[in-house]
Amino acid sequence: MRPKALSLAAAVVAAAVLLSTAALAAPSISAQSAIVLDGCTGRVLYEKSADTRSLIASTTKIMTALIVLESCDIDARVRIPAEACGIEGSSLYLKPGEVLSVRELLLGLMLQSGNDAAMALALYCGGTREAFVQRMNDRAAQLGLENTRFANPHGLDDEQNYSTARDMARLAAIALERDDFREIVSTKSALVAGRSLTNHNKLLWRVDGAVGVKTGYTRAAGRILVGAAERGGRRLICVTINAPSDWADHAALLDFGFSEFTQQPVVTAGETVGEVPVLSGDRGMVRAASCESFSYPLAAGEEIGTVLRLPRFVFAPVMRGEAAGTAEFYLAGRLIGSVPLHWAESAFDAPEPPGLLRRIFGR
Repeated sequence: MRPKALSLAAAVVAAAVLLSTAALAAPSISAQSAIVLDGCTGRVLYEKSADTRSLIASTTKIMTALIVLESCDIDARVRIPAEACGIEGSSLYLKPGEVLSVRELLLGLMLQSGNDAAMALALYCGGTREAFVQRMNDRAAQLGLENTRFANPHGLDDEQNYSTARDMARLAAIALERDDFREIVSTKSALVAGRSLTNHNKLLWRVDGAVGVKTGYTRAAGRILVGAAERGGRRLICVTINAPSDWADHAALLDFGFSEFTQQPVVTAGETVGEVPVLSGDRGMVRAASCESFSYPLAAGEEIGTVLRLPRFVFAPVMRGEAAGTAEFYLAGRLIGSVPLHWAESAFDAPEPPGLLRRIFGR
């Protein structure tokens, strides 16, 4: 069970930073731009021109699949309209009037990279291609993908269909939080309406713990690959853009991320982190403890600093379990996360001292 001090959306969509990793022996790669992102915390473990805008080819379909899964019943039946048939490029060779489930079309979309499946899903989910593309762009804006724009649901070349390695990694990290998305993109082969499909993503066979995500290629875009792997309770996202040796790049980058960074516990739920003086109470101090666990991927020699946001003192009564403050965690001077704190014990009002006559006569 991995700790979650921050929600995944907050951790990934927030500015993920590359900290103190310049001295690490990063592999040499063929990609024009690339990134390795820790999917649990949002930390960038490696980057190369990660904010350069590029055509993204069929990795566009990651957003298409996410919108469909967020909006549609995966078991719903879809009658294929003529408008979705005969789309150029990779195809399921759908026929007008044919009926497939949303799940089957998603498998065709993500394994076979069917452009006709993308159009069929877009029309079913959005009503029109234009309306669906607007939803794609609205979702990108919600996720903070500032260097991403979509012009179609399949990724065929269009100057207005672009993204960056960083944005695609963030998008993949969000999508992989869904069990249904992860199940689809990690499927190696499937039989769909009489069609035998094999996933184009060779990482599933070549890389230990690979779970997806999507390949892409056009002559103008080059080879694009969004990959992910899970090992030891960690999930890393790797994106390469215009990479002639993308399979080798991903294998090397994922091995680098898993070997050079280890998940280190910073605080565990219930752990005492500090104490505060109590005024007018039956005890002098009250302990503050973490409400949640927090861990972070660190390279050798990196250390995390903690800042406790607690009051200088409190007045009794103090009740166990009540909010006490916050613990903030910093790496190389940058805030990387925080957890709420609660009081680990109670402090009640101190009893009034007995009067003079009672002290003399005992009553």
